[in-house]
Amino acid sequence: MAAAVLANRVQELAPRQIQVLSSGTSSWHVGEGAHQLSQQTWQAAGYLHHHQARQFSESSFKEVDLILVMDRQNYADVCALAQAEADLAKVALLRSFDPHADSDEVPDPWGNPISAYEQVLAMVERAVTGLLATLK
Repeated sequence: MAAAVLANRVQELAPRQIQVLSSGTSSWHVGEGAHQLSQQTWQAAGYLHHHQARQFSESSFKEVDLILVMDRQNYADVCALAQAEADLAKVALLRSFDPHADSDEVPDPWGNPISAYEQVLAMVERAVTGLLATLK
């Protein structure tokens, strides 16, 4: 869901060219599309996005300038793959860009009703607003 929001909102930074990629830290869903409730939630909010799961790897650090993770476990998993201090410097918790967040983690809504996905969407939108303000 965060990739859907960010991929749509980076247009606010035009004319910069920013590519948004999404990766998981495990191989559970590699090649699959988005979870139905996630996609339903971002589409209802007006975001257009196509998602196909892929796994983050050591080589991913070479592809990107910034790695945004949703929770501390993802942070630890990604940092464990870092080969250099420069790699570690690329990793941040998405919600750290929301100055009003009550936590630095985005909870995983999987297994919960649509209302949980909507709450996560609101968290992600606030964090992305803060990120874009930082990048400007």
